[in-house]
Amino acid sequence: MATSNIIFTRSNIVAGTNNTTLLYKFPNTVSFPNHEIALSSLAMFYAWRNIDLSLYGNNTLTYTWENAGNVQTTYTITIPDGLYEIADLNSYCQYVMIANGHYLVNASGQNVYYFNMVVNPNLYAIQLNTYQFPIALPVGYTNPAVVVFPAQTFKPQVATPSNFNAIIGFASTFVSARDLGVAYPDTNSYTSITSPQVQPAPTLILNTSNINNIYSNPSTCIYAITPTVAIGEQIVERPPEFSWNKLTSGTYSEIRIQLSTPTGVLVPIMDPQMTVILAIREIGGLNNRR
Repeated sequence: MATSNIIFTRSNIVAGTNNTTLLYKFPNTVSFPNHEIALSSLAMFYAWRNIDLSLYGNNTLTYTWENAGNVQTTYTITIPDGLYEIADLNSYCQYVMIANGHYLVNASGQNVYYFNMVVNPNLYAIQLNTYQFPIALPVGYTNPAVVVFPAQTFKPQVATPSNFNAIIGFASTFVSARDLGVAYPDTNSYTSITSPQVQPAPTLILNTSNINNIYSNPSTCIYAITPTVAIGEQIVERPPEFSWNKLTSGTYSEIRIQLSTPTGVLVPIMDPQMTVILAIREIGGLNNRR
């Protein structure tokens, strides 16, 4: 049976939709009395945010620092919306610590920070390390930010509030230990208690208008896109076998596709470069195949 293709590119993106909605307008209205539709191929970049204030509310964590007399002050790290690996989040925390003057420089000229986040692949976890801050400048170190030394050693207390906590797999009530007066140097390490959800939207659903798949939620779903590439690299999907969905019988002037989470939330796509090819076939008297 004959199959036709329709192609969506960045020129089909609907303005003001954050690249989540594409519209294909037929040159003339067409009739689909008994037709099916399926994804033929898709190419797009892995470019949707995992830190997003409006979508996830997951852009802050805090740490508490101590000054002269061990007076405590809590600082909020507000991460700009974007797509981050754990190393990127750690780098941004270090950027904030530099801005706040909470670091020293060792004898090799390297900045020394007193907490960090790293991936622990053996445990499939994120590891948070906190380090004892001294009461005086260690031998060979310099203090370019003129940070004030405390009366007693301490470790910065890192807290992972709701929503950010899921990114690294910690509890929303987690606060690292202060360890006031513990001998310098000393280190504490904490690991995820649940699987880190570094990407809150690990799978995107490709939704198509004019179908009603009674076995799917959302009912407009025709394909699931799960990145197997690194951030910023191209995702290429070519289904080895088409999953056909019945188009609602009628006359069409357009077909719309959208990219959403499995719960139907539209996910802003940062890179508009994409190509989506849909296949349409007439099925005559055959039963609908889902």
